[in-house]
Amino acid sequence: MIRGLGKFLPNTYARPRALPTPREPATGIYGSIGNYLEVLKPHETSLLIFIGGAAAVIAGAGHPALNPFLLSLVVIALGSAGCNGLTNYIDREVDARMQRTRQRALPSGRINPAQKVLPLTTGLVVVALALAWFLHPLSFVAGLGGTVAAVVGRKTAMSHMLGGISGNAPLLIGWFAINPGADLTLLFLSLLILVWVPLHVWSIMIAYRDDYLKAGLRIFPVTWEIQDIIKVLLTLSLFLYAVSLALYFAGHLGLLYLVAANLLGLAMLLATARLLRSKASQDAWRVYKLSAYPYLGLIFLAMCLDLWL
Repeated sequence: MIRGLGKFLPNTYARPRALPTPREPATGIYGSIGNYLEVLKPHETSLLIFIGGAAAVIAGAGHPALNPFLLSLVVIALGSAGCNGLTNYIDREVDARMQRTRQRALPSGRINPAQKVLPLTTGLVVVALALAWFLHPLSFVAGLGGTVAAVVGRKTAMSHMLGGISGNAPLLIGWFAINPGADLTLLFLSLLILVWVPLHVWSIMIAYRDDYLKAGLRIFPVTWEIQDIIKVLLTLSLFLYAVSLALYFAGHLGLLYLVAANLLGLAMLLATARLLRSKASQDAWRVYKLSAYPYLGLIFLAMCLDLWL
């Protein structure tokens, strides 16, 4: 599968952006706190909080009840941060073998021993699940399922499939906190996340393909030929676009959302088409970055604005 790789790769393929430089161990209380916060992945956690909060707004037709809405944000924040910390702990040995991730707090030894993060991360998850049960039993089930999916089969092809389940957990927690019923809107929201997760994750794996292979992570999609992987990404972009348009009809959304869904969907398609043409790691990195806050954040924001305006 990897034979003939060279003809696809420009010299800069393995370096889509500057890789992290070694960091000195943090000193003092603020440096220590910063290391622990880093383990919780605040950027990723903030996106999950936003998605879950947006789902609650959509479930409440733009006006969710205040108390369950605020509690759902707390549950999602604690649970997402805790799960992110647990996955960082589980992945620490693999991360230490990768140039892109070896400077993270755990693989670099800035938190030593690594087990010191477990009381914090597991405590956050336990508190989040307890509050989720108080919020609604279905929110608890979503949170528990998301937690299990997040920590099972790390750094395997299965983990990327399970990522769709864990990625849906904040959305379902927010939705069921406001509306315990399921409808087509929830179905297509969940499908949007299920399609988005592999598109997002696989694009960064393409961008750092050599790094994954050198670390011994010979898993899908890095074991495929570049051309074939990118075709999968382009197909996922088409599905993502189609699901976003289906949401317009299922969720009875308005013109603002329709315009946003078309602009964002076309942007993703153009980015993956450019990657298919260039095969360049820099373009794979652009797909990864575009799919995060610009795409997923803005499309959920457009749904909320459409309900409010």
